[in-house]
Amino acid sequence: MKKIILILILAVSQFSFAQSKGTVKGLLTDKEMNNEALPFANVFIKDTTIGTTSDIDGLYSLSIPEGNYTIIFSFIGYKTIEKPLTIKAGETTTINQVMSAEEGVALEEVEVKAVTTREKASALLLDQKKAVVIKESIGAEELATKGISDAAGAVAKISGVSKQEGSSNVYVRGLGDRYLNTTMNGLSLPSNDINKKNINLNLFPSDIIQNVSISKAYSSNFYGDFAAGNVDITSKEYKGNGFLTANVSSGINTRAAGENFKKSEGTGYFGYYNRFKHNPFAVVLSHGIDPVDAGEPINTSIGINAGKSFDFENESRLSFFGTVSFERGFKYREGPLVNYTNVAKKEFPNAKEYEYSTATTAMASAIYRINSDHKLKYTSLFLNNSSDEVGYYGTEGLGKNRDAQLDTDKGFYQMNVQYNQDLIFVNQLVGEHTIEEEKLKLTWGIGYNNVFAHEPDRKRISLENYHLALDNDPNTNPSFYNNIVFDNQRYFQKIIDEELNSRINLEYKASDKLTWNFGYNGRIKTRDFTNIRYGYDFINSNQEVTDVNNFNSIFNIENFGNLYNTEVFNGINPPTFGSTNLPGLDENTYSGELRVYAGYVSAAITPNEKWTIVPGVRLESFNQDISYDLININPNDAKFREANETFILPSLNTKYALTDNQNLRFTFSKTVSVPEFKEVTPFLYEGIGESVGGNPDLLNDPSFSEVYNLDIKYEWFITRDELLSFSAFTKQIHNPINLVVANDASGNQRYFRSGDKAEVYGVELEARKNLILNEDEQTQLSAGFNFTYMHTKQDLKDVAGLYSVSFNRASDELQGASPILVNANINYSPTNFENYKPIASLVFSYFSDRIDALGSGQLGNIIEKGIPVLDFVWKNKIGEDWELNFSAKNLLDPSIKRIRENTSIGDVTLSEYKLGMNLGLGLTYKF
Repeated sequence: MKKIILILILAVSQFSFAQSKGTVKGLLTDKEMNNEALPFANVFIKDTTIGTTSDIDGLYSLSIPEGNYTIIFSFIGYKTIEKPLTIKAGETTTINQVMSAEEGVALEEVEVKAVTTREKASALLLDQKKAVVIKESIGAEELATKGISDAAGAVAKISGVSKQEGSSNVYVRGLGDRYLNTTMNGLSLPSNDINKKNINLNLFPSDIIQNVSISKAYSSNFYGDFAAGNVDITSKEYKGNGFLTANVSSGINTRAAGENFKKSEGTGYFGYYNRFKHNPFAVVLSHGIDPVDAGEPINTSIGINAGKSFDFENESRLSFFGTVSFERGFKYREGPLVNYTNVAKKEFPNAKEYEYSTATTAMASAIYRINSDHKLKYTSLFLNNSSDEVGYYGTEGLGKNRDAQLDTDKGFYQMNVQYNQDLIFVNQLVGEHTIEEEKLKLTWGIGYNNVFAHEPDRKRISLENYHLALDNDPNTNPSFYNNIVFDNQRYFQKIIDEELNSRINLEYKASDKLTWNFGYNGRIKTRDFTNIRYGYDFINSNQEVTDVNNFNSIFNIENFGNLYNTEVFNGINPPTFGSTNLPGLDENTYSGELRVYAGYVSAAITPNEKWTIVPGVRLESFNQDISYDLININPNDAKFREANETFILPSLNTKYALTDNQNLRFTFSKTVSVPEFKEVTPFLYEGIGESVGGNPDLLNDPSFSEVYNLDIKYEWFITRDELLSFSAFTKQIHNPINLVVANDASGNQRYFRSGDKAEVYGVELEARKNLILNEDEQTQLSAGFNFTYMHTKQDLKDVAGLYSVSFNRASDELQGASPILVNANINYSPTNFENYKPIASLVFSYFSDRIDALGSGQLGNIIEKGIPVLDFVWKNKIGEDWELNFSAKNLLDPSIKRIRENTSIGDVTLSEYKLGMNLGLGLTYKF
């Protein structure tokens, strides 16, 4: 009985104490970010130990004894707010507070930290939670933690995304380059490669990235050419009192170390070529064939970042951010290279490729905040990317060529010295304006892009009886393979792209439950392509080579016209001057133009706190034409194609909040997929191992693919940086385009509408979990994992036209689709050091086998074998100014392998090599 009485007394006292308390709660918003919720801000009661932080939604709640107090709101770099507060027992007081940046902050690092919250994974999870469209992002903080150096590596860590190792190709939900779009700050980016629709994401170093997001579900503000997703790069911004950092790093590739690297003669250390203005024929006469020394294969990079803000009256602020970086790298590849279709055309059991690459990046941005309602941002980006590759094929004298004249079973050899330089200029001006007390919000942007993609002076030499160069007998020598005059050649190629694009959106908040969006997108893009080849025609057949390391002793001005002649396809004013030993006209040319104009309307409907429904419709006008003058084209072909279409594209995005931290999403949309210039141009690019060309019939009826998209997704935002999500998706693609290998001796690859329908079904799982927290609830050990499984199927049909193709099967998997994708990481960051903050990350990714190109007729498919990749990154912040970093990437060093399936002799390996591990050490100092 005494125990019962005691328990009752304690219960009553506890209840009485609870009744003597009241509650204060509210929402914190960020004026600097258009009054978005402000997470992780401090809320505490002055002169007490009572306090908390706002959650991921900017909400806070405190239980406080009855009385009079002062409540304080603070956030690093923002004005601290103090307000009187009266608490009454059993009552709830609501205080919503808008936070704004503090002017004239003395500590430089303060506003830097405030800005970096917009790069945190937790802030991006908040954005993901609030977004209606299914999208996922990775920010600068996570890029740094995982040692991700560029945008391509960033998107590859997002669920359902894989990257082709050794290449810039990115696949989203099994769909590759032609089904993706790439934007920066919401404006279109150009392609830097004739063979690609999208820009190489490797060109965007992490220094210029604030975050990278992928929208996998369509909404009406995106261009209608949308099937797999839209990759958007948000360029880095700065709002602070000033900073300057410098970084330098160095490293080696374990397979490149110790190799004798070569590069093209005439290219510079920083990846520039200074002969673009010279006539190619003058270059052929004055500059030799042989590559030159590329220096020690030591990877290096250097960069400088700086920012500064200036505050003026009436809340005006002008902020600048700039970054300049340069890096160079070395790759060595060794292994077989085979060109096999229905027969072996060329076989090189031993091939060696040396690649010296450079990347120069310069970006400057200026943000002018006129006041809290108006903001302008200008961004100028310059990228210079170069690849200098020297390849030797048949180095052991075992190379075979079906068309060889002296010996088809051995001794065939080729040297390919190839330099590619891409110069990309991106200029953007965007604005944000809030009107009529936040009822109207206008956002707009205009961009102008230029790309100059050059392949100047590619040298390709072909020899027979190369094994005689290895027998140490000076009386026996290899000779030039000269089946046609262009078996030994100099090749020059130039591409110029120009694009003007724009966007504008007017948001009208009709009520708390209805918001309208009216918008427009437009883009005009042109491409001009030219190339020319000079072939070497030897006066004496079977011209011998006494020194395979000194071709300059043969190809020089003294032997010009005596030992060999040069030939072009298009001579100047033939037959008066002819095509021998004279400059020529362009061999192949084409020009293309793309025009897209679109208007859209959507409505965000929130009938209650649970539902958000966004219906939308887009009306888009599409026009594309291509004109070409190419050799080896059917003389009856019109040499011109054009398509004009008008698309009506509906979309529906819905979000249902199961709880405050759990969402259920559903999306449906109709989109299109239109062909690219490289897919419709019949120009055939001839590589060592394969040749790829386009097909102008893709612009015939039908000239586009219809795509129907359906997604269902469940999300649970467990804490501010923990997540569990599951999604299921399906797509139907009508009249899809595939890359197909011809079933003939040429083995040329071209694009066809090779079926009526393709289907994609898939599921995704993603989890992020904190495993160990310290006493202040800071994460010390965390892990992330995402998994995607996809099933794809497309029907196949015979196609006739300018080019024809047939199949021996009725269906196959979709080109580029991996059934299984896996990304995982574990991060360790102990917090028990005062001036030393280490972060160690282990990052893993894997994609299973996928079709690289469909085989036609009896041919099997070309398969890219699955690859696991494991990276280790160890970052060390020492004090306030120093950072020392170590990385070991590609630890598993898997084989990069492509095979031809189901040939008459079984599966044939087309190429196989290893990239080696990249070991690097970097140092950063903040001034």
